[in-house]
Amino acid sequence: MREATAYPVGLWPIVKPFVNGGTAGMLATCVIQPMDMIKVRIQLGQGSAIQITKNMLQNEGIRAFYKGLSAGLLRQATYTTSRLGSFRILTSKAIAANDGKPLPLYQKALCGLTAGAIGACIGSPADLALIRMQADAMLPATQRRNYKNAFHALNRIVRDEGVLALWKGAGPTVVRAMALNMGMLASYDQTVEIVRDSLGLGEVSSVIGASFVSGIFASLCSLPFDYVKTQIQKMHPDAEGKYPYTGALDCAMKTFKSGGPLKFYTGFPIYCVRIAPHVMMTWIFLNQIQHLEKAVGL
Repeated sequence: MREATAYPVGLWPIVKPFVNGGTAGMLATCVIQPMDMIKVRIQLGQGSAIQITKNMLQNEGIRAFYKGLSAGLLRQATYTTSRLGSFRILTSKAIAANDGKPLPLYQKALCGLTAGAIGACIGSPADLALIRMQADAMLPATQRRNYKNAFHALNRIVRDEGVLALWKGAGPTVVRAMALNMGMLASYDQTVEIVRDSLGLGEVSSVIGASFVSGIFASLCSLPFDYVKTQIQKMHPDAEGKYPYTGALDCAMKTFKSGGPLKFYTGFPIYCVRIAPHVMMTWIFLNQIQHLEKAVGL
């Protein structure tokens, strides 16, 4: 007679992938925040990475590189917690339905798309606060909102624009997150299987190699959507109260007409430098957190 499969019971096994994912993402954000700040300013047309770095150091000081850190951490606590946790729950369910066999790439991609959509819906307000805080310093003094922290930004947005404004640009945010997580999550699991099982590499080499591949695919898949999302979230009405874009599709069409397809990859080098290391460090931190939990019996 077939033995019954033992499943973990209790609350911790359920929340564990969410806690681990959020913690890993927050640790990675603390390291990557300066690169993210430079990336946003490149997309807003402030110049090259070197020019922006020089100007920020001369005019605003080192603290300017960490402007919006509270919003970035809040974003990881919501977005990454939900997307990585959801991905592990979804893949575990899919593997169980597949009799314990590894999932084909397309199923990993579907799990990544779904997890990205879930995470983006939950993390969109924090993402908006992060973009607003990073862009605020570049506005004329009379137009600055002078956000103190992420919660102050969220409060101002609700007070001035209404609750639904917290999800302004949520459409492109969700699409961008789906593309990023399809590239990031599916490629990581697939690469781990290849380098570990087919090439016979050790755990450290597998994690580092898969993390690198994951970061590259995440960058390639997501930058066009990130560009549109940033343009939507930072736009201001003109003197007549009209916005430059009516929505994400209008923004994409106008961008394509004005600059062609390569316009969507504005700032790709710094974007890749920011995204790939963040992805790599998230996976590496996650791997170390899991080792620590095993060591203490969690």
